[in-house]
Amino acid sequence: MAESYDLIVLGSGPGGYVAAIRAAQLGLKTAIVERELLGGICLNWGCIPTKALLRSAEIFHYMQHAKDYGLIANQISADLDAVVKRSRGVAKQLNQGVTHLMKKNKIAVHMGTGVLTAKGKLTVTAADGKKTDLEAKNIIVATGARARDLPFAKADGKRIWTYRTAMTPTEMPTKLLVIGSGAIGVEFASFYNDMGANVTIVEMLDRIVPVEDKDISAHLEKAFKKQGMTILTQTGVDKLDVTANGVKASIKGKDGKVTVEEFSHVIVAIGIVPNTENIGLETLGVKTERGHIVTDAACRTNVDGLWAIGDVTAPPWLAHKASHEGVIAVEAINGGHPHAMDVRNIPGCTYCHPQIASVGLTEAKAKEAGYEVKVGNFPFIGNGKAIALGEADGFVKTVFDAKTGELLGAHMIGAEVTEMIQGYTIGKTGELTEAELMETVFPHPTISEAMHESVLGAYGRALHI
Repeated sequence: MAESYDLIVLGSGPGGYVAAIRAAQLGLKTAIVERELLGGICLNWGCIPTKALLRSAEIFHYMQHAKDYGLIANQISADLDAVVKRSRGVAKQLNQGVTHLMKKNKIAVHMGTGVLTAKGKLTVTAADGKKTDLEAKNIIVATGARARDLPFAKADGKRIWTYRTAMTPTEMPTKLLVIGSGAIGVEFASFYNDMGANVTIVEMLDRIVPVEDKDISAHLEKAFKKQGMTILTQTGVDKLDVTANGVKASIKGKDGKVTVEEFSHVIVAIGIVPNTENIGLETLGVKTERGHIVTDAACRTNVDGLWAIGDVTAPPWLAHKASHEGVIAVEAINGGHPHAMDVRNIPGCTYCHPQIASVGLTEAKAKEAGYEVKVGNFPFIGNGKAIALGEADGFVKTVFDAKTGELLGAHMIGAEVTEMIQGYTIGKTGELTEAELMETVFPHPTISEAMHESVLGAYGRALHI
């Protein structure tokens, strides 16, 4: 006999476990299926442990620049093993936290590989081969995604790494090639550069962090070069050959010429592949596009009773988007009518050095969409708190609809901008105009005052520049 539930969630990442908790809060008998670790990639191998690594690198950076703050720090060094151990400890703590939340909310946890066998039915195969049949009127697929490999050079965990190996290195790279300049690529570039590696970033498009506003990309490239990194845009890697001492990379530049350069290690950060294989989607006839499950605004698939959330669905592929989708799906399952998610109100954060944060349309995208825009731009050098912190490198850019005053987008680069972007996100979600943002009182002294000044600047009213 199959175990019966109101809802089964396949995958326990930030989408899956949040969906399960919300379902339990609403009184639904809920089960969650996980093949590896509760919390999924984000808590165990992604968002959280990488931030722990980056925090260690940030402190190491400040120690090396102690004299800039009137301090003396001699014989500074880093213990890579200890840095990694701390990161893994943070991940373990959060994994235990999710385990506690499952127990607290009386959610049945089934560890193993889950496969959809029929409508409303799922079989879990545990590590020892034991099979358990589950059934529910509704099932949420939250299986996430994995790193994309280069077709001509699979990651070997020794010289060619994906994010997973890059988080638990057994040795420090001396000369590192990072292929891809999205969030994952530039975060690891920042970490290893701060830790002492010689870093080169290769990007096929014409600028790094290409999804960001072009002014953000330009500023980050300038900052990275100042930090000693080599940035190669409109450039590709045609071939990787592993040698006894490293990796020989055939790099094709924007002029079409191919040069061969040797690196100690390579990190491949060229995107993700959704985990849609071997979970039974074909059996049910689930519609996909480029491997990702197609859903409606409430996260329904084309199969009645089957829902999908997170990285296994459409972009943006962000943990907080997955969590919010989990809540939307469960509330719809429970008979509610949740608001559909507006992707223009989903913030994105990149934790390189300097940090990047954004929400909404870039200036270019706003113009492409037909808007007449007003743009504000305020540099951190005009902000007292940023100067006092020794973090005057950065700026805030805001994009408004010139006709209505609607905030179309906000883009930041600099210290702690990942903590500040939520102010603009609330503004966009609440449909505030420039008038409400101008009338908001920002505390002094804070870096967030630059947010206010950027809004004022879009209308010719900036006070400190």
